[in-house]
Amino acid sequence: AEASAIATMVSAGERSIDVVLTVCDTDDLATSCGGCRQKIREFAHPGTLIHAAGPDGIRKTYTMDELLPDSFGPEQLSG
Repeated sequence: AEASAIATMVSAGERSIDVVLTVCDTDDLATSCGGCRQKIREFAHPGTLIHAAGPDGIRKTYTMDELLPDSFGPEQLSG
């Protein structure tokens, strides 16, 4: 779902993610998979908020840096 949301965002001309909300219908805390974390990171900044929610609401909030520490992002690319 995250990849589709990002593709839609980019198609609409947006290039920056400030907040993400993921919702999983489970009793356990669930977050984005590694591939989706990297896709989010490519359009996010280290302080972007990632909210992990379930049927009962937000269960935990992370910054991008907490969810994907020491990540590769657009600032590592030159020109």
